[in-house]
Amino acid sequence: MSRNDAPLATADDVRARIDTSKPHSARFWNYFVGGKDHYEIDRRTGDQIKEIFPGLVDVAVTSRHFLGRAVRYLTVDQGIRQFLDIGTGLPTADNTHQVAQRYAPDSRIVYVDSDPLVLAHARALLTSTPEGRTAYLDADLYRPEEILQAAESTLDLSRPVALMILNTLGHVADMDQARELVRRLMAGLPSGSHLVISDSTATSEGMIAASKAYTESGAVPYHVRSVEEVAGLFDGLELAEPGVVRVTDWRPEEDPAAEAAAVDAYGGVARKA
Repeated sequence: MSRNDAPLATADDVRARIDTSKPHSARFWNYFVGGKDHYEIDRRTGDQIKEIFPGLVDVAVTSRHFLGRAVRYLTVDQGIRQFLDIGTGLPTADNTHQVAQRYAPDSRIVYVDSDPLVLAHARALLTSTPEGRTAYLDADLYRPEEILQAAESTLDLSRPVALMILNTLGHVADMDQARELVRRLMAGLPSGSHLVISDSTATSEGMIAASKAYTESGAVPYHVRSVEEVAGLFDGLELAEPGVVRVTDWRPEEDPAAEAAAVDAYGGVARKA
């Protein structure tokens, strides 16, 4: 069952916005997790970066598994039934709505992205259980109040919401601005809401080199940050155990498929009091 609150752009409109001359993060990441929605430039850049830092593939895969464990924790342990997923990326297996509705069929999910290829595939994200609902917003992270206002057509913002921002804030060059965007988004959500963040981190020379090579490819730069900077995005919130840790170390006992690799990606889940 597919539900959406606004008509999606036409195929011609979407094609006009897609630039296949430069790699794009959503397509690049999709290539790394084994998806099919990428172009030659994304594959070529991905192969070049894998030669520099093969561990980036592990970061992509384990970050996806972290999403699944975090959503399961929120639905099963915290009773969350509403999700606002910003920086959606391209549909693969176990998207936020699929995991949430597996455990809580009445869950409502709003996906937010501004990438035209994600928009082209948005209908794949809009399947839903009869009890639940999904929607897609073609919107900009840099306009948090507009995102919250548009999300209200699907979500009840007087009730707790899980804000998901995975592998996205690295595109915000200024760390203070990244913190401010998170703060403004959480300010519009009620007590009992949760924040889920994961991002690649500058915790190895290989990851730092991979980030530099990606930027030099002509793509929109992705800034890898320190663990302390990622942890600072949760300031003022109550972190769930085990805190901000490698994505592979976040409640791995709950998922027998979780890897034990020391990947260069950290994440956490926190609650708004």
